[in-house]
Amino acid sequence: MNLERFDQAAVSLHHHAPADARGSYSAYPEDLLAVAACETARGVIASWPGYRPSPLHVLKGLAHDLGIAGLYYKDESERFGLGSFKALGGAYAVLRLLAREISVRTGCPVSDTDVVTAKFPEAAGKITVITATDGNHGRSVAWGAKQFGCECFIYMHTGVSKARAAAVEDFGATVVWVDGNYDDSVRRAAADAAANGWFVVSDTSWEGYTDIPRHVMAGYTMMTEEIAGQLPAGEIPSHVFVQGGCGGLAGAVLGHLWQMHGENCPRFIVVEPDRADCLYKSACNGRPTDVRITDETLMAGLSCGEVSLIGWEILSAGTNDFMTITDDLVAPVMTLLAKGVNGDQSIVAGESAVAGLAGLIAARRNPDLSERLALDEHSRVLVFGTEGATDPVIYRYIVGSAPEDVAA
Repeated sequence: MNLERFDQAAVSLHHHAPADARGSYSAYPEDLLAVAACETARGVIASWPGYRPSPLHVLKGLAHDLGIAGLYYKDESERFGLGSFKALGGAYAVLRLLAREISVRTGCPVSDTDVVTAKFPEAAGKITVITATDGNHGRSVAWGAKQFGCECFIYMHTGVSKARAAAVEDFGATVVWVDGNYDDSVRRAAADAAANGWFVVSDTSWEGYTDIPRHVMAGYTMMTEEIAGQLPAGEIPSHVFVQGGCGGLAGAVLGHLWQMHGENCPRFIVVEPDRADCLYKSACNGRPTDVRITDETLMAGLSCGEVSLIGWEILSAGTNDFMTITDDLVAPVMTLLAKGVNGDQSIVAGESAVAGLAGLIAARRNPDLSERLALDEHSRVLVFGTEGATDPVIYRYIVGSAPEDVAA
């Protein structure tokens, strides 16, 4: 596979010195991502009908071409039939919210099982959940609302594709369109929830709003728990490249890896679009820094300009490096995965799924970046394919093949 197109990639890299002193997770404020809460979330999600671990692909061909010892790709393209890792977070948070609120309204203790088995259908039906989304999180919340019997509104900004809106409506949710960008839709959803007595189920957190995002992030740790059982016995990746966005995903992945491996936690690199680089800017400034998005990135699920409070608290203490990439790397990486490299299997990866891998390829093709990231022939790298073809029309336009043909 010709990787020369990545040689001149416009990549920005910031080494985050505070992580150099990263110790054990137990020395860090545990309430940000509590061990017990994560264990509870994983146990509940594992009991849902249709649960099965998502694949961890070993990409030997691409690893060879990149000159590294190993490359592992966690493929979330089929998670619960929703097409992304978000299925693990939003729906679980809806369940926990309903258990709490139904208990308050009925005066009875309500378990997660009670919600799943619809023990209190009338009470559940009087509760409304809402969220803002670029597509995948909203799909998870809408799916959870349908599964557990509550009302649901999903707020989408005008840059979201109609196909992603239709996927949400298929679960019975009502889509509310908002002028502006993702962050505008977050603010509008919060205002409407306060005015109507609805409940926001967000994957980002802010001052005074942290409980539900903790549940979302706890659900995401299902991925890292599965990975621990899928890697060769005793192996810990040397590097992890993961997508940025608002920081919820990256914070959950880092937090759980940190819990498991302590001082042996892999080198952790967060990758963002240069058009939505709130985490990169925050790292450079040493404090949470929001950015105003004026030009939407192709990586729609990562188009976040405002930092998640909980995500940032974890990332600021434990992330080794923050990186930005440009949109022109997205199509080549999606196509590369679709075709497979040197015998690697074909993988359906959406626009937001490839950011971490794109960052790795760009870094490995640049000797200076490789040296700064300590990437060499001994490196074993983990990346997260966070979504499949969540908009099949866009996917076919970019890759040139229908997702079902690639999967076949």
